[in-house]
Formats: sequence, C-alpha cells, structure tokens
Amino acid sequence: MNAISVRSWLLVLSFFCTPLQGKDRVVLQLDKDWKFIKKEISLEQEMNLDNGSWSNVHIPHDWAIEGPFNLNQDMQFVKVIEDGDKDARLRTGRTGALPATGIGWYWRLLHLPADYSDQRVYIEFDGVMSNAQVYLNGKLIGQRPYGYSSFSFDLTDHFSFGTNNVLAVRVENKPEMSRFYTGAGIYRPVRLLCTSPVHVAHWGTNVTTPQITSKKGVANVKTLVKNTSHKEEKIWLLTEVYDSHGKRVASVSNTQTSRQDIQFEQNCMINNPMLWNVETPTLYTVVSKVYVNNELCDTYHTSFGFRTLKFDKDKGFFLNGERLKIKGVCMHHDLGPLGAAVNWRATERQIEILKDMGCNAIRTSHNPSSVELLDLCDKMGMLVQVEAFDEWKLGKCVNGYNLFFDQWAETDLTDLIHRDRNHPCVIMWSIGNELREQNDANGGKIARFLSDIVHREDPTRPSTAGFNNHWAAIANGLADVVDLVGFNYKHFDYVHQRKEHPDYILYGSETSSAVSSRGIYKFPVKENWEPWYNDYQVSSYDMDYVPWGSTPDTEFSQQDDNEFLLGEFVWTGFDYLGEPSPYGDGASSRSSYFGIVDLAGLKKDRFYLYQSQWSDKPVLHIMPHWTWPDRVGQIVPIQCYTNYPKVELFVNGVSMGGKEKDPTSKFTRYRMMWDSVKYEPGEIKLVAYDSFNKACEEKVVRTAGRPYQVRLTADKNRIKADGKDLSFVTLEVIDENGNVCPRDASMLFVKVVGNGSLKALCNGDATDLTSFASNYMRTFSGKMVAIVQGADTPEDIKVVVSGERLKTSELVIHVE
Repeated sequence: MNAISVRSWLLVLSFFCTPLQGKDRVVLQLDKDWKFIKKEISLEQEMNLDNGSWSNVHIPHDWAIEGPFNLNQDMQFVKVIEDGDKDARLRTGRTGALPATGIGWYWRLLHLPADYSDQRVYIEFDGVMSNAQVYLNGKLIGQRPYGYSSFSFDLTDHFSFGTNNVLAVRVENKPEMSRFYTGAGIYRPVRLLCTSPVHVAHWGTNVTTPQITSKKGVANVKTLVKNTSHKEEKIWLLTEVYDSHGKRVASVSNTQTSRQDIQFEQNCMINNPMLWNVETPTLYTVVSKVYVNNELCDTYHTSFGFRTLKFDKDKGFFLNGERLKIKGVCMHHDLGPLGAAVNWRATERQIEILKDMGCNAIRTSHNPSSVELLDLCDKMGMLVQVEAFDEWKLGKCVNGYNLFFDQWAETDLTDLIHRDRNHPCVIMWSIGNELREQNDANGGKIARFLSDIVHREDPTRPSTAGFNNHWAAIANGLADVVDLVGFNYKHFDYVHQRKEHPDYILYGSETSSAVSSRGIYKFPVKENWEPWYNDYQVSSYDMDYVPWGSTPDTEFSQQDDNEFLLGEFVWTGFDYLGEPSPYGDGASSRSSYFGIVDLAGLKKDRFYLYQSQWSDKPVLHIMPHWTWPDRVGQIVPIQCYTNYPKVELFVNGVSMGGKEKDPTSKFTRYRMMWDSVKYEPGEIKLVAYDSFNKACEEKVVRTAGRPYQVRLTADKNRIKADGKDLSFVTLEVIDENGNVCPRDASMLFVKVVGNGSLKALCNGDATDLTSFASNYMRTFSGKMVAIVQGADTPEDIKVVVSGERLKTSELVIHVE
C-alpha cells in the first residue's frame, strides 16, 4: 500500500486543511472523495489513479443497485424450508437478480494537522456489506464479517499526522449469503473521529428513565470515560440535560481520579417531564462534558426520551401506562430503487407513508437497521422491534451468518444493544427469526445464551424471537427463554396456545403475507392461497396470499377478538428486492409482492384496508378502476375499504344498494362488497354516510380515455442544497379530463435539467428488469416514480417527461 500513487492528490483536501479549532471532539463525515473498484487487487500493486479503472463514489454506496438485472446472477437450486419446500428447486430473483456478489475495494485520503498528534483517531462505520477488512497505510486495522453491524477501529497507532494517510476497505459478498437483497459495499455512513486521550467511549452512554411521574422524572446516565493516556488523571464529568427547545433542565457533575477507564453513574432530576409517545415524540438530549485538569477535552451528545413500557400477558402492551395495540409492519433495509445505500429523506418518506396508514411500529427484519431509521422513529413517533439475526448456527444459506455465529454472535449482539439502547422508539430486542434451531435439541440453550446477553446489556427491554415452527420451539424450550413469544403466521393457534401456556406474552411477529400487484385485478374474485398467473402478477383484490399466510382480514379478527395479544407485524410494509413469492422458479420477478406499498412507494389498495382498520382518519376507498373495455357486460366486483358505518354504490347514477359491515363473515367484517356488478363504461361512485345516515363523503372513479399527457406531482417541491436531499416525483399518465389511465404502460423518458440528477426510476412492477439507473421506463398501471436529487448549490432544477403520443410535461423543483 505504501506504493500507492497519489499524483492527483498532491493538494490536501481543503476539508482537512481547515484548522480544527480547540481540542474538543471533532467528527468528520467521510461521504465524499472515495475511489471504488469492483475486483480483487493486491495491497502491493500500485493504484494508478489516472488509468480510469477507479470510480469516484459518494458514501453511502451500493455498488449493485444500478444493475443490470440478470436472473442468472442469483439463480439457485435450493430447498427453502421456511417456504415449506420438501425438495430443492430452482430459485431465481431470490436476492434481487442484481450483481451484489463479488469483491470491491474503496479508498480515500485522510489528513489531520500535525498539532493533533497528541489526540486519538477512530474510524466509525455504520455498516459495510460485507466481510469488511479495514487498512490504514497498508496495515490491517481490523475486520468485521457481519454486514449489518456498526463498528469502530482505533487508527491512532498507524496514523501519520500532518501528512496524507490512505484508508482502504476491502469488501466481499459471497454467493448464497442471504435470502433477500443485501446490497453491496459501504452502504451506511463513515466518520473520522479525533478526540482527546480521555473521552467518552464509543456508544459510551446508557440513559434510562427509572422514575417518571407527572411532576418529576429521573434520567439515570451511565457514562464510560476512556483514559487511553494511562496516566493518573483527575477527570471531571459534567452531565447536562436539555429539553426539545434547547433549554437546560438538569445538571450534575462528578470527579474521579484514575489511570484507567472510569464508569460514571449519575441521576438527573427533571421537573414536569414531557413523555415520549407515538403522538408527541418528545426528545431530550444529554450532553456529557469531560474535563481533565479543568480543561474541556470531550463533548458527547445522547438523545433519549421519557417513557415507560409494560408487556402484560392478559392485557397486552402499555406505553406510558396506556394500552396500545401494536399495529406494525416488517421492513427489510433496502430503499427500493435506491438499494441498500441509506438516505435520510428516503427513510423519512417511508415512515411518513406508514404513519399515514395508522402504523405505529416497525420490525427491522431480519437484521439491525440503519441509525437513520431509529433517529427518525425517535423523532416521528414510531415504535421499533430491533432484530439481530436471521440465522444462528444452523444455516439457511451456504454462506450465511452461521459461518460467524460462534466467533461473533456475542460481539454483534452486544454492539447492537449498545448502539441502539438510548433510542426511546426501541421497545424490544429480537434475537432471531425463524431459526432452524427450533427443530434442534440445543435450540433452547442457544436462545438462553442470546437472551441472557439482552438481559445483561439492557435489563429495561424484553427479548423476543419470531417462531414459524412454534410447536417445535415450545417443545425444545426455545420459546420459554424469551420474554415475548412471537408467532409467525399462527393466527389459528393463538387461543389454543394461550390456554396451554397462560404465562406466555404473545403477539404476531409476522402476519398475513398477502400478495398483490398495484392496480392489477384478477377474475373471478376469490380467496386464493396458491396464486399463480401467467403474467407473473397477483390480484389487488387482496385475497391472494402465500400458502403459509392469510388475508389481512383473518389476522384483524384475531387481534380484535383477543385482548391478550400485543399486536402484529405485517409482512411487509413495503415491497423489497428479492424473495419474489409466489414466483421465483424461473419467473422474471426480481422483487416481492408482499408490500402494502409497492417498491416505488406507491400505495396499493391494501394500504387503505389497513388504514381503515388502524387509522382514526376518515377512509373511503373504492376498487377496482373502471376501465375494462374487455369486460363489457361481465361481472366486475366492487369493493370498498372504509371506516364509515354505511356506504352506497352508484354505477352511472343507478344505486347498487347501501352496505354496512357484517361481523358474521370474514370479509364483510372489514370490507364492503358488491359482488354482482356488471361493467359498463362511465363512472362508479361511493357515498359514505355517518351514524345519523347523513351523506358526508363521496369518491368517484371514471372510465379513462386515451392517454394524453403525464401529470407530475412532487412529494417535495423544495429540497435542501446538500447533495443528498431527494424529491420523489409521481408520474401519472392521464387522459384529457385528468383521469388516470389505469392500464397504461407508456414508455416515459425523464430528463433533469440544471444542477441536479435523476437518481432512479421505479414503477413498482416486480417483473420489470429495466435498470433503476435508466432514464426511461414503462409506467405500470399508469404510474411510476422519478427520484430526483439536487446538488450542493442552491439552483432550481427542472424535471422534463416525454413519451410517444403524449404531451411533454415539466415540473420545477426548488433547491435551497
């Protein structure tokens, strides 16, 4: 590595040349100026920066997401026990059909002034997928195999102050290491930390709130202060608490003298504390200031919230003493067409959509999430189950986590808890999902090992796990060693197991697995647990589900009728890359159909079914669309998702009768259904009535004419000039009267004019193998989404969309 050519880096980056003021903690975000190559290299060979083989990339970076898609890339012949396979069979698209396997290298220069040579230097990675090896100036500093783990390494002993240092990271994704899309590369943020030899340790604070009343709250703050000088130092720790308005509301200090690390424990009293909950997620901040010989040498910030948790075997879940049904979804970590590379706005948008649906919880299936997700859930009021593993010792994949479990499981789980324990949104720790140890005699022993780590590192939150073979997990003792027992797809057995094990605290850790393609409707309309259609789509009548699953209505009834259940986590909130059930054995599908929201972030019909059940806002949704030239005179059933007590349907002005929900039937308990409507062009209209039989809302859907132009609607017309913020622009093909053409598949071309870029296109069609990085794509059911990113300078950008026989459309986005 010493032979690395730095001819084009003779000038030190101005970012590092700026003198660092004072000797307090300095954190540098390492997001720019990285070089990347996807191939194996030798540390001894010269990296010639001028030969064009290295790409300039920004971190976070996912090298695979731009494609191209190729169903050969992740083709496997494998038996997936979790899907009920009895024998091995062909699997395609299982991990997204994207080029995520292989070896990649990243490198960049680091520079700190010579007068900082008395400081400590650390590198912090939030996530590297996977098998990361970190080098500084040719020396291996450390490695971390689990791609979802956050970690930090001390660079000090190999760091040269006042000159350039070369940081290099080797990444290797092996084939068959996951059941779903992982992404590839340094896909989460990286930071360089420079601090005094005496400083707060990495994830060194632990804030709990053991006492909360309306008049007083106690924040117990444990702070680990590292003393890497190994000198006898008089260390003074000042801990201050600030409210959400930046006002200091508490302060406490202690002094200790030691030549070693010191664990401080302090209690901060706060008058009239504001509670954190899902409606008003009030946050406080602990500021830890470390002084040595009365000189400030480190400042560390920790966000937390005052809230209480209670999990009751009879009455369910209580937040701050109030009963709250968990209305949750499972979420994989990819951001759809953006891949695994974490983005604040994209994550925020997902949470906004879920909260609009009435969702109040996320399960991070099946691995640790990004820090950004938890920060946003803290801020926006979303509960989180943090899940650690999808495998233990018995692997589901050839190169899965089973290869690392013995050496790394305790470290990975401990680090995860230390990283995430101060987030008030986190309510439980999952030690695993659908473990094959459910069928192993040692399953209970391994579960005890992991659950004990949870209790040791965070006694304030319960351990849990998701069981798909709950009978075996109960028989071998695995279910007995977690605090909360999660059942995956066992709606039919909640009541029986409650009688058999009255001390279990039960919930649906994975529910439904209904499948649907946005805007696609199949006839005849019927409940279907083995859906298969030759166009590789599934029906949006929301009665299709995989063999182990159920309709949403089935789980709703169990949750409503059984107070003892904590709630549910639906599989899944959004579609995700990989696992294209019910297809995938030779189909063109490369992403899932499970989502309540599609891969582009467009709402499926099912969104409104959940919204009508979970949300307090008025809901009146009609389906299907009303453009069926191939079904004139044939039956086209109409359904309504609503929380109004009565709804009347009109077809071309003629009443088809009013409906009220009927609790005696599974489907009519949660939907209103007109099963015998014959299609004729025109319009269908729903009129909703309140409990006094007064009309209070209408919804109309009209037959669409010929495609005329594209309507552009941005979720944000103003974005930040930081080079990271995004605007998600929905493109809808409409007729001359403004009606969406619901069966349109126009090829649209998208251009961004000005100092911005087209980040990705996505139409939500699981079978479309067009690269997300392309500037053209077909609409799916008349719609698609263009993701637009501004630069780091304030300059308006214009989105221009054109298509054959369509009027060109434009939209201005302000970058400020």
